[in-house]
Parts: sequence; C-alpha cells; structure tokens
Amino acid sequence: MEDGLGESVRRVVAAHVIAHAPATPPSSTPRPALGPPGVTEPGVRVKDVEPGWACTTSAGRPRPEAPDGVRNPFQRDRDRILHAKSFRRLMHKTQVFISPDGDHFRTRLTHTLEMMQVSRTIARALDLNEDLTEAIAFGHDLGHAPFGHVGEEALARVLEDHGRTFRHNEHSLRVVDHLERDGAGLNLTHEVRDGILNHTGRGYPSTREGEIVRTADRIAYVNHDIDDALRAGIIASKDLPEGPISVLGGTTSARIDTLVRDMISTSAERREITLSERVHEALIELRGWLFENVYHNPSLRRSDRAGNVVAALFEHYLHNPEERPRTDPDPVVQTVDFVAGMTDRYALATYERVFLPRPDEISP
Repeated sequence: MEDGLGESVRRVVAAHVIAHAPATPPSSTPRPALGPPGVTEPGVRVKDVEPGWACTTSAGRPRPEAPDGVRNPFQRDRDRILHAKSFRRLMHKTQVFISPDGDHFRTRLTHTLEMMQVSRTIARALDLNEDLTEAIAFGHDLGHAPFGHVGEEALARVLEDHGRTFRHNEHSLRVVDHLERDGAGLNLTHEVRDGILNHTGRGYPSTREGEIVRTADRIAYVNHDIDDALRAGIIASKDLPEGPISVLGGTTSARIDTLVRDMISTSAERREITLSERVHEALIELRGWLFENVYHNPSLRRSDRAGNVVAALFEHYLHNPEERPRTDPDPVVQTVDFVAGMTDRYALATYERVFLPRPDEISP
C-alpha cells in the first residue's frame, strides 16, 4: 500500500472513532479516573470503574447494518474475522522460522491466538471490553506477507522503486476493508478497524482495548520468539541478557506472567494502559536483544532466499497482469494484494512453477 493511502486511511479511521465514540476519548486526552484501584488476588480485577473507561458501544460501520439481535457489534466482527479466508491462511504463514524442522514452532496463526489470550486476560482484569479486544487481536496480522517480516521487508524494498512502501498493519486494514468477500470487505466497526491499523506503527489506538492489543502483541512475540529460538538451537538460555531476565523472569511463562500482572496493576493505578517504567524498559531491552541475536542472526540464511522469492514474484506479476486477480485499478496495489496474500507454501510452489523449468523442458 502506498504511504499516502495508508496515512489517509489512518486519518479517516481515527476521525470516525474519535468523533463518534463517546464512550472512549482519544488517547491524547486525559483519561477519566477509575476511582480507588481495586487490584486484588485472586482474580485480579479493577473495581468501581467510572463510565467511559471501557468502549461499550460502537460508532458504527462504513456501511450501516441492522442489529444482529444476538451478538453485539464486536462479537460480529470477531466472527467475521474468524471465518475469513485470510485468517485461515495464517496457519501457513511464518512467524519467525521458515519451514522449521519441528511441529512445535509458532506460525502467524498461533502467534495470533497466544496474543489474543494475553490481551483478553488484561482486558478482563481491567473491566474493559473483551469482545472488542478479541476482535482486534484476531485481525491484527491478516495483512502479513509470506515469510513473516522477511517478506514484509522484501515487499517494502521492491516498492521503493515505485515511491511506496509496505506495512503489514496498513495491509491488514486493506484486507478487511477491500479484499475479503471477493472485494466487498468485512464491513467491520470503526473501533476494530482502528485497532487493527494502529496495533503497530506511527498511529496510536483510539480505544483502551486497542492499546492493550498494541502492547500484548509485543509481550507475546518477544517471549514466544525467544522460546522458538531456544528450540531451534539459535540461542541458549545462558545467552539471554541478564538485566531484562532478572526483572521479567527466567522462563517464558514467568516473563509473560510478570508483564501481564504489571500491566494490570500499573494501568489500574495510573488510569491509563501502560507498563511500569522498570518492566517496560526490561521488555524493550529484551526486544532489542531479540532483533540483534535472533531476527538478524546470520545462521538464518534461508530468510534471504525467502525474501528473494517474494521480490521475484512481485516483479513477475507486476509485468504479467493477466496472471493476477483484479483487486484494484492500480497495478502496483493489485500486485501487492496478490503476493502479500500468499502463504509460504503457495509462494514457494508458485515460484517453482514460474521460474524453474519442468523436467520435460530441459534439453538432453
């Protein structure tokens, strides 16, 4: 998606949410007070929340619809995402490790499920809207390219020649708005669309539920990507940085528990969705270490080859429009739609079909 279009979409969604959602003020304004924090054990929850803390009603949809009669608008959004083809494709899209030798490595789908669980736990404890939180979490990564961030970076590089870039959060919004249901889109609520768009990047969610998802995404991937790297033998437990580990914990479950509990208690105390400074700094330091020692690890050589596959497929389909689905008048956007929607295995099979000769084509 070109940069200008992404910025335009961001402004439109934010304007809708801010202007029409009286239950949730924009994040730049002071938060309403919670009253005395009520974080207790067991079953940590915030008590006596004041009106406006949770997003209880929707500002609507791009195309108005009659009420469901059974489900609230955010439940309907969740169900639409769960039944979407782009959601099912996440099971065959890379999280970090491409075609790993093992059945226990995360995929983009299992990341989504783990992140959703973290998000809902925090939302429930803070008496926020679990249905909205769940819908945003399920939809946040629908626009990821094949081969994870390697594929995203490859698309961004080839789009530089066209004065554009690729951001998976912006493409996730395009998937739910324009690509699902054969171009009709899912017609999700403005709050869910806002949360999907702003779960990462320069924008910021306009609901507290969206803020939870934005942080829970980092909590989930930092910890489960370390777990997968340990499983793959890329790193060893003794390699983990001592500072963050001393704050967060020595195991995946301990770190997630620390982060979740800290976010609940700190958010309740400060009347805003946040981590404490000490825990947040530890998370950011651990995330930086992860990028340096795992994501950019030279031993992951097949990542470079996967990026080349994505780039080659983009160039091929850009110059062969008759071979790609018609999703947009702009040939560049249309090509991105097709390539970004591929799963890892479909991309590899397509690359083999397009670029590698069949045995009967090889001269003796």
